[in-house]
Amino acid sequence: MGLLMLGLVAGAVVPFQTAVNSRLRTYVISPFVSSLISFMVGTIFLIVIIVLSCGQLLLTNAQLHAIPWWMYLGGVLGMIGLTTNILLFPILGSVQTVIMPVLGQIMIIDNYGMFGTTRHPLSLMRMVGVLLLIVGVLIVVALPEYLARNSMKRPPEQRVKWKWLWQIFGVLVGGMLAIQAALNGRLGGLLQAPIHAALISFFIGTIMLFLVAVFQGTLKNIRLVVQQKTPWWVWIGGFFGAAYIFLNAYLVPQIGTGTVVVLVLLGQIISSLNIDQFGLLGSMKSSISVAKIAGLIIMIAGVGLIEVM
Repeated sequence: MGLLMLGLVAGAVVPFQTAVNSRLRTYVISPFVSSLISFMVGTIFLIVIIVLSCGQLLLTNAQLHAIPWWMYLGGVLGMIGLTTNILLFPILGSVQTVIMPVLGQIMIIDNYGMFGTTRHPLSLMRMVGVLLLIVGVLIVVALPEYLARNSMKRPPEQRVKWKWLWQIFGVLVGGMLAIQAALNGRLGGLLQAPIHAALISFFIGTIMLFLVAVFQGTLKNIRLVVQQKTPWWVWIGGFFGAAYIFLNAYLVPQIGTGTVVVLVLLGQIISSLNIDQFGLLGSMKSSISVAKIAGLIIMIAGVGLIEVM
């Protein structure tokens, strides 16, 4: 039961991280600088946890030589995924920013078994799961837009031009985040130290974002956070991200990727519904309809069949 609750917590922190980092972006302007601050905070948090636990901060030469090169890609993919979510959040809202990547996660990781993950053949139950997932997404994404087509009170995020391109982009990013979770899970199992796997991922992401910010000339925007009157909570996105990466790396070797995916999705949906419903952390308030909740339940059932069966 404890591991299952940790899976829910791992999912629940993701929408909050995205909401916090999206608000941070309004102060530093650049989504890359917002991601950089989040990654730096997460890296520092993980280092402090390792030091306080009297653990070994640096890896040994034997551990470094045992790590395949492609396991280091988790940090790069995490950097891309986090920055993209910051862009998607104000356009698609909290719920769609969660569910669109789920499609990419299912299609890429499960169908192809990339980067050493287990490949799941398309069985009858998995086909039913895919069908339920598609129906759920249509109810959550397409139905509200269809009903609002002739309404004068269409939510602002539905007036975005080329919104479908952003949704497709969300699907592609979902595949990257799924690969990142799988890589970090395997790295944590290989090192027998999930927190070190999380630290490696965050450190690589921090270096990549630092280089991007230097190249763009936006690194100086970090001082804008200090100069302006910003809420204290804009700094904790990295804490949420570090907790998510660590919990994934810790849970995948113990309860399996499929179970973790289902629990994380459930946690993400619960917290994203609350963020949209109450407009938490400065996000745009969007009432949750009964149809949307029904669609999300259908999605969860579909993902459950896909991942567990």
